[in-house]
Amino acid sequence: MATQPIPISPTRIRSDVAGGVARIVLSNPSLNVIDIPMMEELAAALAELEASPDVVVISISGEGKAFSAGVDVAAHTPDRVSMMLGGFHAVIRLLIASKKVTIAAVHGHCLGGGAELAMACDVVYTARGALWGFPEIKLGCYPPVACAALAALVGQKRAVELILTGRTITGEQAATIGLATRAVEESELAREVHNCCDTLTSLSPAALAVTKKAIYAWDSVHFDKGLARAEKIYLEELMTTADAHEGIRAFLEKREPKWTGK
Repeated sequence: MATQPIPISPTRIRSDVAGGVARIVLSNPSLNVIDIPMMEELAAALAELEASPDVVVISISGEGKAFSAGVDVAAHTPDRVSMMLGGFHAVIRLLIASKKVTIAAVHGHCLGGGAELAMACDVVYTARGALWGFPEIKLGCYPPVACAALAALVGQKRAVELILTGRTITGEQAATIGLATRAVEESELAREVHNCCDTLTSLSPAALAVTKKAIYAWDSVHFDKGLARAEKIYLEELMTTADAHEGIRAFLEKREPKWTGK
């Protein structure tokens, strides 16, 4: 089957469809930071693919040396944070609600919103040496999607440690604790995804879609409520603290933050 470009004009992602598999490549050098334009392009691409009966699988990967280093810190300013959260969470909700099987292929940095994007996929293959983490706490912030869903994947104690310390782990460790499906050598990552896509596209698209719905029937109820609550706390409580604004300013100014506890 010939490769068919998705009918949008993206600048932050590349997309194509072939043989029942849609491939979305994050392309915002050098670390594929997820800014608001990328969120809009991802949402448009996912909505387009969801409506296509020819698509069975959606794979997401990152161009260059990283999957994604996370959401653009500059978009956390008071005048943009609400738009940023709404835009990013719209992408996550599209992934969670998708009837297609979603696969993330992770290499290099997979941090913050990048890790949240990957963990929202059904299947996650990671390079063993990839760097995973949720470093938002170091900016005086927190990752709402991870707060809502990470414990269901790795257990509460591991989730709490990762979110509250902001420490990073390898792809090997991510697979061990259940944050990723499997860890492989980076040179084997594309083949692993290809083999999974081959298996999935040989199966009934209708059965896959209904089975996905059944698998997530319980979790989806809690996720919707949890993410809405985490987003509300972020906007109404976290963003009223001096420390959150200080952490963001310090990052943008490339200096250590000076916490006041307020």
